[in-house]
Amino acid sequence: MAGSVKEMLAAANAVVPKITPDEAKAMMAEGAVLVVDVRDAPELAASGKVPGAMHVSRGMLEFRADPESPYHDKAFDKAKPVILYCASGGRSALAGKVLKDFGYAEVFNLGAFKDWVAAGGAVDKPLDAGM
Repeated sequence: MAGSVKEMLAAANAVVPKITPDEAKAMMAEGAVLVVDVRDAPELAASGKVPGAMHVSRGMLEFRADPESPYHDKAFDKAKPVILYCASGGRSALAGKVLKDFGYAEVFNLGAFKDWVAAGGAVDKPLDAGM
């Protein structure tokens, strides 16, 4: 068992492949992939998200991904590739490790949302708070 966040991240990065924004775009263009934003709601509201991405905060991931959970979301399918991202890549790596531990075969870490944006990735902007 890991004794530090550094060890947990090393274990996660060892089993969850990191992909580039271009690789993610190609996978998304092919379809049949679940893209998950694991940032907290205020982060998402401030910056937007990858178009089509499902928002599941890191703290709820296990409950949404586990078919035995009463909170399971049917979008999570162990036969479908999953791409995760967060603000810097750490939470998405840890989330990917959890999904691998749950038996999800194809799990990828896109890493940082800011890298997606810098690579010209499209962004669904949040609604104006006054609306």
